[in-house]
Amino acid sequence: MSLPRPEPGDWSNPAELARLQAAELPRVIAQAMRSPFYASRYAGRAAPSGVADFAGIELTTKQDLRDQYPFGMLAVDRERLATYHESSGTSGEPTASYYTDEDWTDLAERYARKWVGITPADTFLVRTPYGLVITAHLAQAAGRLRGATIVPGDARSLATPLPRMVRVMRALDVTLTWCNPTEIMMLAATAKAAGLRPEKDFPALRAMFTAAEPLTEVRRQRISEIWGGIPIVEEYGSTETGTIAGQCPRGSLHLWADRAVFEVWDPHTGTLSATGRGQLVVTPLYREAMPLLRYNLADDVEVADGGCACDWVLPTVRVLGRAGAGYPVGSGTVTQQRLEELVFGLPIAYEVMFWRARAEPELLRVEFEAPDAVRERAVKELARLIDRELGVPHDIAGLPLGTLVPTSALTAQRDILKARYLFGEGEDWDKAVMYA
Repeated sequence: MSLPRPEPGDWSNPAELARLQAAELPRVIAQAMRSPFYASRYAGRAAPSGVADFAGIELTTKQDLRDQYPFGMLAVDRERLATYHESSGTSGEPTASYYTDEDWTDLAERYARKWVGITPADTFLVRTPYGLVITAHLAQAAGRLRGATIVPGDARSLATPLPRMVRVMRALDVTLTWCNPTEIMMLAATAKAAGLRPEKDFPALRAMFTAAEPLTEVRRQRISEIWGGIPIVEEYGSTETGTIAGQCPRGSLHLWADRAVFEVWDPHTGTLSATGRGQLVVTPLYREAMPLLRYNLADDVEVADGGCACDWVLPTVRVLGRAGAGYPVGSGTVTQQRLEELVFGLPIAYEVMFWRARAEPELLRVEFEAPDAVRERAVKELARLIDRELGVPHDIAGLPLGTLVPTSALTAQRDILKARYLFGEGEDWDKAVMYA
């Protein structure tokens, strides 16, 4: 059954937005009770049914989803499923997620809410994994919904090495890309390795979409500078929820609170609130196959109501993640977020793109790549910034280009080959059956 879904402009103030949410909650709760997990959770006691019961619903956790693998959260007949996905499993065992065709319309609409737009005139390079995770499929569905031409440049396939992607971007006049911030840097480095200038030699490129890593404003501005000043448009989501926040023209991330109810859980007090700092809890409002009630994403965030100069009547979110975690060094504390701001605060002429750091109890070790001509100056400048801003003991090393990101990764034109079974004399038959 197709449900009418709200779009920006359907409300003009927070109270109207809250009424939109409240109107959908009884249906959402009823749908959730069709799944084995929620039916079992409330077996033998009164199940929630309306808005008044929502505040008493306990959190759904990632462990709940792992325990219900694969179909314990399913609330529709298997025949209705359109796709099945699993999370990357980077923080533990993967979780399963599944969607109907109707769910996919909601997913695509939310992703497509980019302030720069997605149009039939766009050629859209999707440079994220097409594996069990949802990320590439999400962008492809949104691009097709808006009529764009999709270039499926899977980031985990041997058939799509970085040099090939750079060639494709130029040959096809790619206008939009979708990849994580590090991959955007990798594409820029690959273009430079091929003798190209990212800021000038991709004139069709008008915006780059990104997610999956906490992104400071300084880093986003630097990426934009590297690519000639085009917008770097961030979003936030997960395989279990799809896109749940998007960037406005002023650079803030706004929660799509017309398509989900968002709360912040304080793990120290166990309380839930609409704003503040803690872990993000989400209840999708238009989910058929796998309804989630108060699902704790366990991502550290800071949610605020208002305060953005744009005209979107939606709460803002800052995703902190591990980047917000502090490491003690000497008498001070270092966070990835603050250190990233200093690294990318170096002049663009130093061409610093790739770096790493290790926080030891008495010393902060930082390494970064820079060209020979500017490396020494870059080291001295970063040392000065760390002294001034962090005040911790440090050891900074400037490395030749290709040290942290091997040159072969930026230049190898490696394509996947079909399996072979017959080899000639002198050929390596250890490659039989296996891909070369």
